[in-house]
Amino acid sequence: MPARGAVADTLRWTLLTGATRGVAAAARRRGELIANALFEPEFLEDPYPYYETIRAQGRLVPGTLLSLTADHAICRSLLRHENVGKFNPQGPDAARMVRLFDRMMTPKMPHPLIPPSMLAVDPPDHTRHRRLVSKAFTPRAVEALRPRVVQIAEELLGDVEPSGRMDLVSDYAGLLPVAVICEVLGVPAPDRARFRALGACVARLLDIDLTRREYRNAMTALRELNVFFDAQIERVRRNPGDDVLSLMVQAEEDGDRLSDHELKASALLLLVAGFETTVNLIGNGFLALATHPDELAKLRDDASIWPNAIEEMLRWDPPVQYTGRAATTAVDIDGVSIAPRKPVAVLIGGANRDPGVFPDPARFDVTRHNAREHLAFAAGVHYCLGAGLARLEGQVALEVLLHRHPDAAIIGPTRRRRTRLLRGYDSIPLSLPTRATATTSAKATSA
Repeated sequence: MPARGAVADTLRWTLLTGATRGVAAAARRRGELIANALFEPEFLEDPYPYYETIRAQGRLVPGTLLSLTADHAICRSLLRHENVGKFNPQGPDAARMVRLFDRMMTPKMPHPLIPPSMLAVDPPDHTRHRRLVSKAFTPRAVEALRPRVVQIAEELLGDVEPSGRMDLVSDYAGLLPVAVICEVLGVPAPDRARFRALGACVARLLDIDLTRREYRNAMTALRELNVFFDAQIERVRRNPGDDVLSLMVQAEEDGDRLSDHELKASALLLLVAGFETTVNLIGNGFLALATHPDELAKLRDDASIWPNAIEEMLRWDPPVQYTGRAATTAVDIDGVSIAPRKPVAVLIGGANRDPGVFPDPARFDVTRHNAREHLAFAAGVHYCLGAGLARLEGQVALEVLLHRHPDAAIIGPTRRRRTRLLRGYDSIPLSLPTRATATTSAKATSA
């Protein structure tokens, strides 16, 4: 990285961490609960008692800089309401210092949290981008990937089976979704290992509390991916295929096309969001089954329960714990007043354990009748574009693993990721003591 870029990254990191820690300190002095989510180590290990504390204080808990809600009805309505959208620090309603800080943070290249990323824009821009990208993620297109996802899962397991052990995250869960997204984006096979490493670095930008090294590594990776996608877009224009990037480059509606900057932002988001959500779903899901053997037994007795089990995994320990919204005008949601322009932390992990919606919410139950009412993929116009693919990959990964190795067991301490918005594991060491007959996992290839 050029020295100038390193200096700029250090300045941005200093501003980011200084501002975040300053907010946390001020909130802590006022007794505001947001401080726990920002820096308390207990939140990393188990955020769910924190959400119950929020719930006990009210359906919407006000704070100096933002409000908090763990109420399922309010969270769902905020995510769906036409007058509620992403908080835009670049907008005219943001405070002057917030806009200044945002300009200093914004790199002159696509970033997963900065417009024109679909995570950071609302209609009509969001509608336009999503319309031109979503054709590649229809239920039919996703289901067509199932045989290939099964094949990738079995190949990954075949690589580690001779040793009789593996790390679920680094050897399997961290490889499967990125292998799939590489194929979806048409990334050439020789580039995939590097692509995965870059994507993992950039994904850290989705969270807070990065170390200076993590931030600089993420920005370096972002620059490299920017150059990579420039070359990919040029290659696709010369020789388009049937991959998603080719479809995005060629997509046109009423004379409208995505610019190169928008194309790169969309491709980057597909890489980062698709990678992070699914890795955490597989890891969290396996831990849920390993610690609830009675629930695992239900799946072994009746494989048709698997789709609902995936929904319960997403409800019980969601890969993304919260998101942010702000109302454009004063709105009333189920009798609760939402002030305009003030950010609200939508606590997805808390909403997913709302006892008013999910009876006995702390209980993991793969047969829960309304598990699909979770908000793990958000809702409304920002509902996760890749939700169907994440569900498919999560089910296939776990079903193939447990079919080939029904006695797979945790053999050492697991290590949680030190991320807060994203919830998952860095390491889950497993033994693979037995192996089923080497036949295609027919159950996993069924819907």
